[in-house]
Amino acid sequence: MNSRDYAQVSAAPQARPAARGLRLLASVKIDFSLLVLVLLLCCFGLAALYSASDGNGDLIRRQALIVGLGVLAMLAVAQFDMRLIRRAAIYVYLGGLGLLGLVLVIGVEANGARSWLDLPGLPSFQPSELMKFVVPGVLAWYLADRPLPPRLWQVIVAGLLAAVPAALIVMQNDMGTAMLVAMAGIFVLLLAGMSLKLVAFGGLLALLASPLWYVFVALEHQKNRILSFINPYTDPAGAGYNIIQSQIAIGSGGVYGKGFGEGDQSRLDFIPESNTDFIFAVIAEEFGLVGALALITLYVLLLARGLQVAINARNMFARLLAGGIVLVVFFNVFVNVAMVIGLLPVIGLPLPLISRGGTAIIAFFVGFGLLMSIDAHSRKSQMPRG
Repeated sequence: MNSRDYAQVSAAPQARPAARGLRLLASVKIDFSLLVLVLLLCCFGLAALYSASDGNGDLIRRQALIVGLGVLAMLAVAQFDMRLIRRAAIYVYLGGLGLLGLVLVIGVEANGARSWLDLPGLPSFQPSELMKFVVPGVLAWYLADRPLPPRLWQVIVAGLLAAVPAALIVMQNDMGTAMLVAMAGIFVLLLAGMSLKLVAFGGLLALLASPLWYVFVALEHQKNRILSFINPYTDPAGAGYNIIQSQIAIGSGGVYGKGFGEGDQSRLDFIPESNTDFIFAVIAEEFGLVGALALITLYVLLLARGLQVAINARNMFARLLAGGIVLVVFFNVFVNVAMVIGLLPVIGLPLPLISRGGTAIIAFFVGFGLLMSIDAHSRKSQMPRG
């Protein structure tokens, strides 16, 4: 054996681990464009939260820890095979219903809603937040193997699958999340090709039933929110206070804002819930129209990437699930921003990845992890077989 042959033989065992490591790294399912956009939004959120909380270090560290856990959850979910996700959808849904029922029995109340589970040895969490992505999954599972567009009885069954968790969340006095879960079901049905006549009929029924809901079902604080939406100055120190202060903050920010940490409305605690539901007002006051548009641009890019994943999905289940996730994120962002600027009544939906939170943030990361898994499955299906 000459010296060249000996060098090749001795180097081969060292090359094999490196090659295996490269193959393992290549097999990890990560959508880097989606990951970068999500992390940019989280950094934007941490900066806004630092200002809204007047530099509360403990709160920022807690939020950063939750973001870190969310990233790990997203990357873990991204590795799941789509066939496993599809088979597990119904079981996760049933488990979610069980947790919602448990909340009604032993749940903890916070901010007027009985939505939290505080079990011994486990951190508090809010099962209803997870259902906004579980519901699109179970509806995609139900509709994927059936002829589309869905027939009337299939629409009824799918509607019940979404209505049951939404009703349980309503019983927890969390109308915002209940509306989001119900809309998640509607979005999947629309993506499946549900007849527009049915949509129009359902919208008409909801419109006709709204006065009855207002008179006989709505709670006093819900009625006050609707009245304050119509004219917040009818009760400027009560129900209308939030939206008045929010609009003052947004208007005072102007085009370029007052500067980081210089927002008077947030710094002096005029904006209630400034680090949760109304954090967009803090951003608009301190960073102005430019900062608000930059944030919205990040959301638009994120949603555009999600739509691309949905369009490229290789089967109906993945397409319906991806489309449902994207529309849930869009609806959440749209309602929060519209609520803060006074275009919609206040219903208590946080701004995704920006507002302070725990379960809500983790839930969004799980949703983005599902998008990554769908994208990886699609790219794998497009690879030529050797």
